[in-house]
Amino acid sequence: MFDLKNKVAVITGSGSVSGIGFATAKLLAKAGANIMVSSTTDRILERVQELREIFGKDRVEGFPADLTDEEQVKKLVNTTLRRFSKVDILVNNAGMVQVGCDQPSRKFDELTLESWNYGIDINLKSVFLVTRYMLPEIKKQKTGRIINVSSVTGTLVGINGSTVYSAAKAAMLGLTRSLAIEEGPNGVTVNCIGPGWIKTGSSSDNEVTAGTFTPVGRPGTPEEIGNTALFLASNEASYITGQLIVVDGGNTIQEYKVGLDNP
Repeated sequence: MFDLKNKVAVITGSGSVSGIGFATAKLLAKAGANIMVSSTTDRILERVQELREIFGKDRVEGFPADLTDEEQVKKLVNTTLRRFSKVDILVNNAGMVQVGCDQPSRKFDELTLESWNYGIDINLKSVFLVTRYMLPEIKKQKTGRIINVSSVTGTLVGINGSTVYSAAKAAMLGLTRSLAIEEGPNGVTVNCIGPGWIKTGSSSDNEVTAGTFTPVGRPGTPEEIGNTALFLASNEASYITGQLIVVDGGNTIQEYKVGLDNP
């Protein structure tokens, strides 16, 4: 099961050693896929070296790129094709935060056009650009997979002060559903993963604490999101498309949190 041998997978947002992208890259590589990873900074080259030490030099490549820039996205695609000749799987994980950019969350009446555009660009425009230029190559394989890492925020729930993020992640689900309809006849499935409270290197103390109030009593791990991506990338998920797979420890099913008395 979950055999990705001879497949080529592109995973964006893989620069953090403790992030969802890097965990996903390791899991897909372990399943046999050749891997192209990307992030906005040269730290992606450190992740490439770590992956090569495990899986071999021939199976791993990396490319630093600002995925909100159309020309850099084109270079990412071309580099992938020069290295591996094709693309079978795309995991759009980049977003949420960007190294070197300080744009704190704000309530809606405090938003500037600059902060709105920044949030939409890194979370939604990047997905559009990467998908738009990878899609023609994925379609050639007849069994392609596109996996968008969205969130429960925006798609199912909201967070005070996260209007831009919520809007972008909800829009990602809308993109996923429509694209799934368009590309189903071409053998391409398109799905979303909706993480809840996941403990990564960028998680705040409050976010980690919030994870302890889920029914399972802890925040999730990047590997748990990566395993969901592995399933959706595999042949075992061939009849699943246009869906949001929620991975949140059951947090969104409960009205009362732990520590509060139920009526």
